[in-house]
Amino acid sequence: MSTSKQKKKAGLKAVPSETKFDNAQDSPETMRKYYRDMLLIRRFEEKAGQLYGMGLIGGFCHLYIGQEAVITGITAAQRPQDTVVTAYRDHAHMLACGMDPNGIMAELTGRIGGYSRGKGGSMHMFSKEKGFFGGHGIVGASTAIGTGLGFAHKYKEDGGVAIAYMGDGASNQGQVAECYNMASLWSLPILYVIENNQYGMGTSVKRSSAGTLFRRGEGYDIKGEQVDGMDVYTVQAAAEKALEYVRSGKGPYILEMMTYRYRGHSMSDPAKYRSKEEVEGMKTDRDPISSLKDKMQKAGIAEDEIKLIDKEIKEIVNAAAQFAQESPEPAPEELWTDVLVETE
Repeated sequence: MSTSKQKKKAGLKAVPSETKFDNAQDSPETMRKYYRDMLLIRRFEEKAGQLYGMGLIGGFCHLYIGQEAVITGITAAQRPQDTVVTAYRDHAHMLACGMDPNGIMAELTGRIGGYSRGKGGSMHMFSKEKGFFGGHGIVGASTAIGTGLGFAHKYKEDGGVAIAYMGDGASNQGQVAECYNMASLWSLPILYVIENNQYGMGTSVKRSSAGTLFRRGEGYDIKGEQVDGMDVYTVQAAAEKALEYVRSGKGPYILEMMTYRYRGHSMSDPAKYRSKEEVEGMKTDRDPISSLKDKMQKAGIAEDEIKLIDKEIKEIVNAAAQFAQESPEPAPEELWTDVLVETE
C-alpha cells in the first residue's frame, strides 16, 4: 500500500492553514534556529524515553516526539510578556521557553536538582521567570488556568497574552466550554491551542469527537482556524496572525494544530490501536524536522553545518542525562518543604 493510501485509510491528512504568508522570515538564520529548537526537543524526548526504559524515570511520562513544529512555531511568535500553560505532554514546552535541560531531566528522574526539587516529576514543573505556568495532569485544567492568566493580563494591562495548550481529548471536557464562554464574555487576551495529534489516549479523534474542534468556539463568538501543525513555518505564520488578533483587544482565538505523535500516549502505551504503516507513513512524508532539513539543504546550508548542530544538541542532551543521574535524590525532610507559601 502506498504512503498516501495509508494515510487516507487512517483518516490522516495534512490540513492546510487558512493563513497566507510570505517567506520574509524564511532566512538561513531562522532555519537554523527552528532546526536546532526542534532537534533539541526530539533528542531530549528520545533520551527521556531511554532513561524511562532503564528505570531511572518513574511514574507517567508523555513524550512529544512528532509534534515539535507546534511549540517551536508558536514560541517564535510570542513576546516576553506572554504566559504559557499546558497539559502533561509538557517537556517540549519547557525547553521552548528556555528552561534548563539539566533541571528538566533532573526533575524527570526525581532528583533534587530538578525544577520542582525532584517532587513533581514529568507533569508538574514550572518557571515563573520564563512565563511557563506548568504542565498539568488533570485533563482540561490548562484551559482553566490559562483563562485565569488571560484575566490577569487584562487586569494588569501588561500587553501580554496567555497561551493555553490542550489535547484533542481535553477539548471534550466541560470546563473547556466554560472557559470559552468566560474568555469571550470578558474579551480576555488568550490563545487556545488544540494540539490535535489524532488520538486521545488510545481512541481516534474520529471516534470520540464530533465536528471540527476549533469550530466549537464559534458558539461563543470565538474565531479560529485549523492549521498544518507538521510545518513549523505554517505554524509560526498562523500564530503571528492569531496573537496579533488577540493582542489588539478583539478577544480570544483558537488554533487547532493538526499534528501527530509517533510514540504511544505515554511510555506505558504500546499504541497497538494504529498500524506501523500509518506511523511510518507520517515519519516519511510529514516529519517536521526532516522536512526542514531538506529545506535547509536546498537553501544552500551545508551538510557539515547541519551535523555540527546535531553534535551540539547531542552533547546538551547527554550532559542533561549525566547531570540528572549525578544529582542526589531529595532528603526525607524535603517531604515537608514547598507545601505552603508564607506571605507577609
